[in-house]
Amino acid sequence: MPHRVTYLICLGVFTATMLAPWRAPADEPADPNRPAAIATSGVPVVPPELIDRLTQYQNMRTAEFLGWSEEPGDAAGILIRTRFGNSVQLHRVYTPGGRREQITFFDEPCTGRFIPTAKDGALLLSMSKGGNENEQVYYFDRAAFKTTLLTDGKSRNLLGPVEHNGARMIVNSNRRNGRDTDVYIADTRKADSLQLLYETSGEYWVATDWSLDGSQLLMNRYVSINESYPALFDVAAKQLKPLPIPAEGKVSFGTLVFAKDGRSAYVTCDAKGEFLQLARLDLSTNKYEWLSEDIPWDVADVIVDPTTGAVAFTINEDGASRLFLLEEKGRREIKLPLGIASGVEFSPDGSQLGFTLARPDAPADAYSCRLADGTLTRWTFSEVGGLNPASFVAPERIQFPTFDGRQIPAYFYKPRTASADKRAAVLINIHGGPEGQYRPLFSGITQYQVNEMGLAVIYPNVRGSAGYGKTYLQLDNAEKREDSVRDIGALLDWIKSRPELDASRIAVTGGSYGGYMVLASLVNFPDRIKAGIDIVGIANFITFLEHTSPYRQDLRRAEYGDERKPEMRAVFEQINPAGRVDKIKSALLVVHGVNDPRVPFSEAQQIADRVRASGRSVWTVYADNEGHGFAKKDNRDYLTAVESLFLGENLK
Repeated sequence: MPHRVTYLICLGVFTATMLAPWRAPADEPADPNRPAAIATSGVPVVPPELIDRLTQYQNMRTAEFLGWSEEPGDAAGILIRTRFGNSVQLHRVYTPGGRREQITFFDEPCTGRFIPTAKDGALLLSMSKGGNENEQVYYFDRAAFKTTLLTDGKSRNLLGPVEHNGARMIVNSNRRNGRDTDVYIADTRKADSLQLLYETSGEYWVATDWSLDGSQLLMNRYVSINESYPALFDVAAKQLKPLPIPAEGKVSFGTLVFAKDGRSAYVTCDAKGEFLQLARLDLSTNKYEWLSEDIPWDVADVIVDPTTGAVAFTINEDGASRLFLLEEKGRREIKLPLGIASGVEFSPDGSQLGFTLARPDAPADAYSCRLADGTLTRWTFSEVGGLNPASFVAPERIQFPTFDGRQIPAYFYKPRTASADKRAAVLINIHGGPEGQYRPLFSGITQYQVNEMGLAVIYPNVRGSAGYGKTYLQLDNAEKREDSVRDIGALLDWIKSRPELDASRIAVTGGSYGGYMVLASLVNFPDRIKAGIDIVGIANFITFLEHTSPYRQDLRRAEYGDERKPEMRAVFEQINPAGRVDKIKSALLVVHGVNDPRVPFSEAQQIADRVRASGRSVWTVYADNEGHGFAKKDNRDYLTAVESLFLGENLK
C-alpha cells in the first residue's frame, strides 16, 4: 500500500429499494451520441455542434512509461500505456520518437510490466472487468502470443513486487474470504500457483520489495494515511519481524526498498517532522541515517538499481517533482522541466532513468534521462487533437485565507478573456481522497472549459489534502469533516474579491470524496452556487461505510470515523447531504458507474431520488459497464458533453 495513496471512496434509512437491481429509465429521448451502456434521466439530447466542438479536446492522448525491456539488441526499448481505441492498452516503443506498437487489445483498460531479466519480452498484466476492481493477473507470452490467467478470475488480486530474477511474484488477494487481503506468492508464468504466504487476520499488510537474493521481503502494515508499521519477512520460514519505529506515537511509512546488499533498506517516514523524509535503515543495528532532513517536502518515490546499487528519489514540491541521485560524494539533482515525474526506473545497464513526465501545459509522455550528464530524451509525442499547444493555459499557484487563519493552496486556470469588464464564471473542481492532492496535470477538458467556455477553473487543495505536511493532512478527520467544506466557503469569498471573476455564476464538481464535497457545498452554500456535478460521490457516510466493499471498510473507517459508534454516527447524521436535501437549491448532475465497488451505486440513487422528491431538477448519467469513474472513451466523451451542456445552461 503506497503511502498517501488516494482511496477514492448521511441521515436516513438504507431502504431495500436502494439495494434492488437497477433498471434504466425508459422514457428518455433518443440521443445518437449516448452509448448503449449509459442510461440518463432529465438529460436533454446533446446538440451535434457541442459534440463537434469537443472532439479535438477529447482526442488528446497521453503515454505512461511502464518499464525497460531487457531483450537483446533491436528488440529492447520501453513499455508504455496509451489509448488508440476505446480503452488504454499496452504498447512497445523501440526507439525514442519511434512508432508505438500496440501489443494488447482488450475491451477493458489494462496495465502491466515486463518480467525482470526476461529476454523474451514476457509480461505480467493486470485487468478487471466493467470497473468492478476485481483485478486479475495474467502472464502474457509474446513469443507464443498467448495470455494465461494466473489468478482465480473472481477475487481482487493486486500484483505486488516481482522477484529480481523474474521467477516469483507477490499477489495481494482477498480470495480467502472476500474481506481480508492476504499475501500470496506465485510463479510468474504458471496458472494456479498461488500459495498463501502470510494470512493478515484483519490487518492490511502489503509486500513492498524483494531482497536481491529472494530470501526476504519488506512489508508494511497500513492502518491509515497517518499510521503504518514496517516489517521484515523471511520467505522460507514465513516469519514476520517488526522493524523499529523511530519516534513515539503514530508514524506513517511510505516507500520501503532494499539496498543492493540486502543488509539495509531505504525508507520514507514522517517520524522526524511534518513530511516524509528519506532514511537508510541498517537492518542489523536498526539504526536510521537521515538523508533528506533539509528538504521541507515529501519524498515521493525511492528507486534502487539492483545492478549498480545506485539510488534515485523524487520529492513532491508544492505539486511539482524534483529528481535526485544519491552518490558517494553526496546528493545530486537532475534538473527536470516543471511537471510531475512518476514510475521512475533504472535502465538495465544502470546508465539511464525512465519515467513519465506530466507537464501542466502538455500531455504526459515517456522520457528518459542520462545519469552522466542529465540529458533528457523524449520517447513519445502524444497528440493534442490538432490544437495549437500555444493556446493552452497554464495554472497560477494561489493561496486564499480561510476561517482559522490558514492559507489554502490552489491552482487557478484563468481564461485570457477574463477582465473586470468581462467577468468569467467559475468552476471549482475538488479532488477525491480525501487525502489526495491536486497536482497540475494537463487536462484537455480543463483546457476546453477555459478556452472554449471561458470558465475560470480552480482546483483547491483543502485541508486534509496530502503534500502539505501531516498536521494539514489530519485537519479534516472524523468530527472535523465539515471544516474542509468551510474552506470552500472561504474560496467563494476569495472569488468575490476578484474583479475578473463573477461570484454570481459559480459551479462545483468533484469525484468520489470530491463528490461528497460537491453535495456538502450545495447544502452549506445554497445561495452562492448555481450548479453541482457529483461524480461517484458519497451522499451518506453511514450507508457508504456499511456497503462499500468489505476489504475497504476498516480502512475507510480509520479516515472518516466509525459509523458503528453512536457519537460518530451522530456526527454523520448531522453532516450527511442525503439527509439535508431541503437545503439544496442548485441544479444537480449525478454521475455513477453501476459496478462501483468503492462508493456503491446506491449513493447516487439516494441523493438523486431525494433531491427530485424535493422538487429540484436533477440530471443523472449512469453506466452499467463502469465502476468508480468512467474508464471507456465513448462513455467519457458522452459524459464530457453532458457536463459541458449542464454548465453552459446553468452558468449562462
